[in-house]
Amino acid sequence: QVQLVESGGGLVQAGGSLRLSCAASGRSFSAYNMAWFRQAPGKEREFVAGISWIGGSTYYADSVKDRFTISRDKAKNTVYLQMNSLKPEDTAVYYCAADSAMGRRLIQLSAEEYNYWGQGTQVTVSS
Repeated sequence: QVQLVESGGGLVQAGGSLRLSCAASGRSFSAYNMAWFRQAPGKEREFVAGISWIGGSTYYADSVKDRFTISRDKAKNTVYLQMNSLKPEDTAVYYCAADSAMGRRLIQLSAEEYNYWGQGTQVTVSS
C-alpha cells in the first residue's frame, strides 16, 4: 500500500521556522516530481513548492519564495519543506503529493496532476 505521511507541523510564532517531512512507503518515488500544497480554511488547495525527480530543480509559489525550501532524500524516499520567516497567512494544512506521471520534465502546479497525497499536517502561525 502506497502511503505518504507528513510530520513536523505545529504552532509557531510569526517569524519562526518549521521543517515538514513527508515519508513515502510502498513504492519508490525517485522518478517522480514531488510537491507541497496547502489549504487554509475556506480556501482552495494551492501549490507551495515542487521538486523535480532529476537534477533537483525546484519551483516555488511567489508567496513563499525566498522563505521556504523544498528538498528530497531519494535514499530515504522522503521530501522536506523548510519554512522560515513564517507569517500568519502561512497558516494552513500542508500536504505532500507525488506526480501522477513518472519522469515528467516540468513541475506541475495543479493539484489534479498529483495522484498520491498525504493526510496533511497542520501549521499554525500566531501573530
